[in-house]
Amino acid sequence: MSIPPAPLSPSPASGPPFVAEPGGLPRSLGVWSAAAAAVGLTIGSGIFRVPGTVAAESGSVGAIALVWVLGGVITLCGALTVAELAAAFPRAGGIYVYLREAYGPLPAFLFGWSWFFIRSAASAGTTLVFVAYLRTFVPLDPVAQRVVAVALIVAVGAAHYRSVRLGAALQNATTLAKVLALLVTALVIFALGQGGGALAEPVAFGPTNLGGMGVALVAALFAYDGWMAATLIAGEVRDPGRALPRALAWGAVVVVATYLAINAAYLYVLPLADLAASEAVAVDAVTRVAGAGGAAVVAALVMLSTFGGLNAGLMTGPRVYYAMAEDGLFFKRVAAVHPRFGTPHVAVVVLVLLTSVNVSLRTFEQLAEAFVLLLYPFLALTVAAVFVLRRRRPELARPYRTVGYPVVPAIFLAGTLAMMANALLERPTTTLIGAAIVAAGVPVYLAWRAASRRAGVAAADGDQGR
Repeated sequence: MSIPPAPLSPSPASGPPFVAEPGGLPRSLGVWSAAAAAVGLTIGSGIFRVPGTVAAESGSVGAIALVWVLGGVITLCGALTVAELAAAFPRAGGIYVYLREAYGPLPAFLFGWSWFFIRSAASAGTTLVFVAYLRTFVPLDPVAQRVVAVALIVAVGAAHYRSVRLGAALQNATTLAKVLALLVTALVIFALGQGGGALAEPVAFGPTNLGGMGVALVAALFAYDGWMAATLIAGEVRDPGRALPRALAWGAVVVVATYLAINAAYLYVLPLADLAASEAVAVDAVTRVAGAGGAAVVAALVMLSTFGGLNAGLMTGPRVYYAMAEDGLFFKRVAAVHPRFGTPHVAVVVLVLLTSVNVSLRTFEQLAEAFVLLLYPFLALTVAAVFVLRRRRPELARPYRTVGYPVVPAIFLAGTLAMMANALLERPTTTLIGAAIVAAGVPVYLAWRAASRRAGVAAADGDQGR
């Protein structure tokens, strides 16, 4: 995949300078750290839980393959499209910034409002999977699991409070390790397995029902999600016009290739019924070829993967709160940059607290479904923003233009809208709860703007009185 080169510096139309302003976030991250954030956030817990759900809802080997391929195509099309916005607006907050530039402050605020639930839900779900597999080595009752989960969230959050470079170094190391580990796992399964799994059965392509296949796609998109992570830290990436499109594109390619390889391995050794019933598919697949001793190895792999996912979430997620605060749509204090560490330390604390609450009160399944159905409407709006901005702001400097425009963004929008329509039919309660959460942000936004105006008038009156 060829990513066109970008100019070394932007024109005034392309946003703020590529070096941090005084008091802003320093640009200390390279393309590899941005790509590692995207891959690390995507490959977290989902690939170890979701394949069973996809199999159960799809109902046939062909439909399973179609769901994973379709999810990969949607993911790649989204990454190639959003790369145009990332290169044009290389600022902290990613999607929040693009929505503000295309549609104004209200849609951007509603995304930020939803992000309080989205990011904390995803990180909490990832942490719960980590703790569940930790029980392979340490006996933990349910209360102890929650305590360990909160402690892990606080510890990882402390690393990001202390240093962007430390968090990025952790991310680079864990991402490389878990991608290699997943690919090696797939190779081991193929090398040691005797077949006899779903791939040995007649490969039917008909799903049990189209609604179930749509639900399976929701689950697969949860596993694929995270590809936009590089955009959230765009304000800290060096030479973002060149680095961000490459990080997004290659990050998506690595994830899709890894997922297709490991799912093929699962299907090679696990019959369809066993795969559909599995809640720990990697353990079941490796146990099938290596015996019970393989379970500990897989548990360690899952812990590595979920730790990397949690680290990526706490590395990138706070930047949305930071961007909102910079715009005056959240408490100004949240936009503070630590004078010594150069981190958005208050925003990090906010996300750590929200994630700790979620991990204490909710289950993995509740967190995963809520995450997807809240996030993807905003991703659809973000991809549509490429069309909007090309029409409204043709003069905007675009260091990178979407490959395959307008077909590539149209594929993402068609897949996402079909998935959301199916979710409304098949999961109406969860979908409507998500819509209600977003709608609840409208009065919050209006109240916040009214309070800000009153504060501005009071401040002006005070200045005149002096």
